[in-house]
Amino acid sequence: MPPRAIKTTRSASNDGSSKSPRSPAITPRTARANRVKSREARKAPPPPKEESESEGEGESESESESESERGSESESEEDVEGGSDDEGSESESEEEEAQAVKARRTGGFTDENAKWLKPSSKKRAEEESDDDDSENGTEDDSDDSEQSEDDEDRSEDDDEFAGLDGNDSEDDGDMEQDDSEDDSEDDSESSSEDELLPIERKALKEDARRVKEKEDARAEQLETNIQDDDTYHLPDEDDDDSVPDLSAIQMRIQEIVRVLKDFKNRRETGKSRNDYVERLVADLATYYGYNSFLIRYFLDTFSVEETMELLEANEQQRPVTIRTNTLKVRRRELAESLINRGVNLDPVGKWSKVGLIVYDSRVPIGATPEYMAGQYILQSASSFLPCMALAPQEGERVLDMAAAPGGKTTYLAALMRNTGMIFANEYQKKRLTSLVANLQRLGCTNAIVCNYDGRALPKVIGHVDRVLLDAPCSGTGVIAKDSSVKTGKSAEDIAKCAHLQKELLVAAIDCCDANSKTGGYVVYSTCSIAVEENEAVVDYILRKRDVKIVSSGLEFGRKGFTSYRGKNFHPSVEHARRFYPHVHNMDGFFVCKLKKLSNRTVPTSNDTFDEKRAALESGYFGGAHDGDARVDDANADVASEKDQAIEAKKRKRVPGYVKAALAEVGAGSAKKTKTAVSSRSLPPDKKNAKKDKKSKGKK
Repeated sequence: MPPRAIKTTRSASNDGSSKSPRSPAITPRTARANRVKSREARKAPPPPKEESESEGEGESESESESESERGSESESEEDVEGGSDDEGSESESEEEEAQAVKARRTGGFTDENAKWLKPSSKKRAEEESDDDDSENGTEDDSDDSEQSEDDEDRSEDDDEFAGLDGNDSEDDGDMEQDDSEDDSEDDSESSSEDELLPIERKALKEDARRVKEKEDARAEQLETNIQDDDTYHLPDEDDDDSVPDLSAIQMRIQEIVRVLKDFKNRRETGKSRNDYVERLVADLATYYGYNSFLIRYFLDTFSVEETMELLEANEQQRPVTIRTNTLKVRRRELAESLINRGVNLDPVGKWSKVGLIVYDSRVPIGATPEYMAGQYILQSASSFLPCMALAPQEGERVLDMAAAPGGKTTYLAALMRNTGMIFANEYQKKRLTSLVANLQRLGCTNAIVCNYDGRALPKVIGHVDRVLLDAPCSGTGVIAKDSSVKTGKSAEDIAKCAHLQKELLVAAIDCCDANSKTGGYVVYSTCSIAVEENEAVVDYILRKRDVKIVSSGLEFGRKGFTSYRGKNFHPSVEHARRFYPHVHNMDGFFVCKLKKLSNRTVPTSNDTFDEKRAALESGYFGGAHDGDARVDDANADVASEKDQAIEAKKRKRVPGYVKAALAEVGAGSAKKTKTAVSSRSLPPDKKNAKKDKKSKGKK
């Protein structure tokens, strides 16, 4: 049985010249003749020119003969093999082509090596094709068609690896260049973002958010189409109990604020300023959830714009801050260890050397090993200020009258380096647990915890070098922490707190020793922004004790008020410092430092006169003090002092003989009363014996 054509196709495909199923099959004789010719052509030397022409003629004749033989043989074989062989050859050729493509893919190459690295099968096919073209240049059209079909197949196969060869068209190159440029830009942006710190990325996001809010606000303002010079008609008050429309209330608040800035030109005819203010108070109380008293109090204390900023700041939480315990670790070492744990932090500011502000953390900031070891404590930034103002020295006796939960007490111990003595007093027993726990965790060994009423401490402790009084207050400066202050405080609550603060401050000054070589200072602080709890209390103590206000040493903060709603305070009150949430991004706080001049519990008349007279002569009251209560009190005190001096002079002018007569009269009346008492108490026999003695004495 003659050999099958499929074997020839397999050998041809292995040689790299695979044919498509539609091309006619090649017989073994033809393939063998081609291989022999190619080998002889390689071994034979190049023929001369003349012989090459004759050989060309001979080759053409032999080729024509071979073509005729191949045609007859192919026809006979096609007739013999039949259709079954054709179908089998087509299926097997498809499988062989799939295997060849798979082999090419597995043996692929990179873009860099595409120009010089090619599969061995392709190289062999190219060499054989070159040899066949050189020797068999005059083959028949069937061979040329077969070769062209082979080239098409190769091109189709090569298209599968077009992405690897790098020989794409110009359009593909342009598209790839554009894609590469976009990828490079994206990579540069991502690399620049990766180079930024997390805090910097967060700051960029915050700036973008603020810019967007400003743009939205401008868009809303453009939508309203309201000119600045237009007058605003105040709407009537809504008496219905329906749910308020917060967006409408917000727009009305903005319009009323705009009118109050230029009330003369923008107000509605027939409406007074008080009408606008009352409506603003009601709207702000509804929008922010305050009672009317606090809103009205803020408007009396600050301007309208600053009041709006304060209310907005109270709606946002203050940043989390921690204080480094310098008794155990340095701030740099603590920051490194916390950063390694995934905590984002920065120094709280140039004014503090121990504070750190925490932006975010992967771990609970109050449960880290560093926290449990006492290397830091969670403490608000405003609580640093009283301790920094007091500035205790090593070896001193210091009193903290309201110590719980221990943040300020432990800071004082760190400043004193565990030397001297700290009396940590707390009136509420339930808060002593947290105080003792923090003292032990932070390693403070120079503190003594006591539980007394602060007003009784002068009799218990006696004199100390420095006193810190962080007095209990209404909490109007920490509304962001305690939202119950919005509706739970009234004028009566502030008055009660102010009365208690005055008593505690008097006791604190009585505990301080004016003769201390290094001390004699008292720091008074509150977490309130109410004037009645701050400047009014300090002004009261200036009139009750021999003290003066000195600089607190704090580099920032606003000055204290020297006048408020018709009340004028001592000019030195401006040395006190105020801190606000909307200005300093910390809790509202008040700090004042006092220096005790003498240990007198009550100032003398001369001291009182000099202080008040100095206040009057300082020019602060400006001469226009008609109806001022403080000036009237000062004048009344001066008049009473003059009357007392006149009476004393009158007593000195009494003659001497009058004084002697008055003394004798007083002595005689004393003797009579004494004898009368003695005669009543003695029995009758002893009375008679006493009379006999007197008669004998007279004789």
